[in-house]
Amino acid sequence: MNKPNVLLICTDHWYSSLLGVAGHPSVQTPGLDEIAEGGVRFTNAYSECPVCIPARRTLMSGLTPKSHGDRVFNDTLTFPDVPTLAQAFRNAGYQADAVGKLHVHPQRDRIGFDSVLLDDEGRPQWGVIDDYDIYLGDQGYAGRQFDHGMSNNQYHWRPWHLPEETHATAWAGRMMARTIKRRDPTKPGFWYLGFRAPHPPLVPPQSYLDLYNDIEIDQPARGSWVSDDASELPFAISAGVQRMGRYNEQQLKGARKAFYALCTQIDHQIRYLVGTLRMEGLLDNTIICFISDHGDMMGEHGMLAKRMFYENSANIPMIIRGVKGCTRVTEGKTDNRLVGLADVMPTLLDLCGIDAPAHCEGLSMFSDQRRDTLYGECSEGDHATRMIHDGRFKLIYYATGNAFQLFDLDNDPGEMTNLSNQAEYHDVQTRLQQALADELYGQDLEWIQEGKFVGWPDKPFVLGPHRNLNSQRGDGWPPSPPVDIPQVEWHKNVGE
Repeated sequence: MNKPNVLLICTDHWYSSLLGVAGHPSVQTPGLDEIAEGGVRFTNAYSECPVCIPARRTLMSGLTPKSHGDRVFNDTLTFPDVPTLAQAFRNAGYQADAVGKLHVHPQRDRIGFDSVLLDDEGRPQWGVIDDYDIYLGDQGYAGRQFDHGMSNNQYHWRPWHLPEETHATAWAGRMMARTIKRRDPTKPGFWYLGFRAPHPPLVPPQSYLDLYNDIEIDQPARGSWVSDDASELPFAISAGVQRMGRYNEQQLKGARKAFYALCTQIDHQIRYLVGTLRMEGLLDNTIICFISDHGDMMGEHGMLAKRMFYENSANIPMIIRGVKGCTRVTEGKTDNRLVGLADVMPTLLDLCGIDAPAHCEGLSMFSDQRRDTLYGECSEGDHATRMIHDGRFKLIYYATGNAFQLFDLDNDPGEMTNLSNQAEYHDVQTRLQQALADELYGQDLEWIQEGKFVGWPDKPFVLGPHRNLNSQRGDGWPPSPPVDIPQVEWHKNVGE
């Protein structure tokens, strides 16, 4: 039998529960639901560092953040000097092609792919015009990508302002279909598709907003541990809660509708790609893997965006459908083992009969090996948060304020009740604190003294104004010169 092809699809900001097959009451994902029914859905899949660049470094290297060197968002960090996921497939005789968002530095680094058609959300400050921007120019819309006026890091929304076929999601799906059709017929293909959505800006085509006109949009949950007075919360949580204060209830409901519309648009593009594989005679011999770099709080517990280890931010979709007749990838199965993005590389290679490079720290999700705990780390300084998860209990730690949260996800999947410091869970918390301590390194070791967590003193957070409207982008024609501006500025604190 010929080696299988692999189609790896990675979205941005899509959380695990945001699927019809997962029981979500509002979102429409008919294509992904059927793909999940024909494969395995891993329900305990997590982003080891739930923010774009570190998560993608983990995905493409098979390394944890500790090993690949980024748990913050270092947009000028070059890629680790190891064989990447793409290079590992190429070394095994595959043609490897990518379309969409890679989020690496420098932007045109192919990180092992034979070819890349790039959509990096329009980041011209480095003097690079990506392929999606070039496409818009060819269609007569040069520099018009951000005429909608929405920010890439805020949750205001409106319909897409150009013809639907020019939307980044539609372009990415179409370019991947073309990449598949122009494959080398003598080689199996490894195809990576990076959709930028549903990451803001929230600008779905009007036709996808219309699909939700008669659908009731669910309301975000709010745990009992979320105080009405944000100043009573640990620093990092307070920052997240205050950030959402910029939006009223009606605006947030509209944002959720727009977010779901972007997800449905992606779902339809995936259906289109399944149809392309089928018409090319490739579907039965192609592994399909659907993931996200991380999720989005989308109002849950009074917060938005990522960088947190609550389920909406860190628990990601992980769906793998095997080739026809594959006995290892059971149709319609859910698997609750703890997995992370570092596991994608060894898993896909394993399913193709290829040994993973020696540097890989992940595990094949179809092996007998299972981890006892999964460690997560995000940010440094006052916003630092860490997680240890044993498959049922999740312990979250905030160093500033020395605050713990403990959740029993079997009985409280919505994380409504913080069990930390409750007497009946003392042994669980003690065990997980020790497991967490064993994972810490570098500056984090300051948080432990004489075997006990002491962290850093808490401090107030007061959300300050954003002079740049949270990294707002604007007119793109003629192209702006390379400029020394931060790509993203988060959580401005008054007085700092």
